[in-house]
Amino acid sequence: MFKQLIDILKKNPKKIVFTEGSDPRILEASARLLSGTFLTPILIGKEEEIRSAAEEIGYNIRGAEIYDPEHYGKMDAMVEKMVELRKGKMTPDECREVLKRGNYFGTMLVAMGEADALLGGATYSTADTVRPALQLVKTKPGNKIVSSCFILVRPYATGGNMVLAMGDCAINIKPTEDELVEIATETAKCAQIFGVEPKIAFLSYSTFGSGKGEDVDKMRNAAEKTKAVLPNIPVEGELQFDAAVSPRVAKTKCPQSEVAGYANTFIFPDINAGNIGYKIAQRLGSFDAYGPILLGLNAPINDLSRGCNAQEVYSMAIVTAALAGVKD
Repeated sequence: MFKQLIDILKKNPKKIVFTEGSDPRILEASARLLSGTFLTPILIGKEEEIRSAAEEIGYNIRGAEIYDPEHYGKMDAMVEKMVELRKGKMTPDECREVLKRGNYFGTMLVAMGEADALLGGATYSTADTVRPALQLVKTKPGNKIVSSCFILVRPYATGGNMVLAMGDCAINIKPTEDELVEIATETAKCAQIFGVEPKIAFLSYSTFGSGKGEDVDKMRNAAEKTKAVLPNIPVEGELQFDAAVSPRVAKTKCPQSEVAGYANTFIFPDINAGNIGYKIAQRLGSFDAYGPILLGLNAPINDLSRGCNAQEVYSMAIVTAALAGVKD
């Protein structure tokens, strides 16, 4: 899977912003990326601190770009652009002050076209990564929300990988029917980037009316609306998880469905179910989980877990930058 993404980047190398440039995990991942020559890291922070930290640990970051918000030569232009993007909600002085923070400064580099993508969250919260993205990069035309998905990967014993997509497990707490349609649409597009031909299941505690309730109706209705939006992609709902993934169970519960038993793209009813679901797959099912991959923005901006390691930073950097490559 990653070979495919790296091939995309080799054809069209990208620049990716790391908002926490002196973090040892970021430095290790940056050194690995630089050795591959398909991605240029932009490290945010004080240059002396970043170079000193890299030298102390023994990571070669030669070739990385280092931007210190306190000494950025284009700060006046950045402030002017941010005032424009905030549409009068912030004064120039307020913008100048907030741009001292790596998350806002890095997001503005993307908004101004100085970088192609951004990866943050090694020390920032998810909200501190998403908020600047919403305010400055904004959602794509036609999108009303930012959502997310996880890509889960597990090798087959016979070779190759099982690749699944799960959304939304990180951003929207209790999405509406129409928001679920947008989540499903964006998750399907993301799945395709990773080589998955989406078969979308809207998950519930009910299969085709076996249970009753508002949450069941929401998933059934969202599935029907998504079928109209994505006429060329198989969509089914509402489905219980066993009916979605087990051909044997699907034969009993919904034999007429072309998705049931073979679903690979899962839409959860709310963040509780989604977050629990992907972590069960990760911890008990031995899947590697990549994400959350933020969906619906005008540029690829992604969030790390604060408990991430350097390998996860490296992998997510490739994923994030490749999304920019696919967009081009």
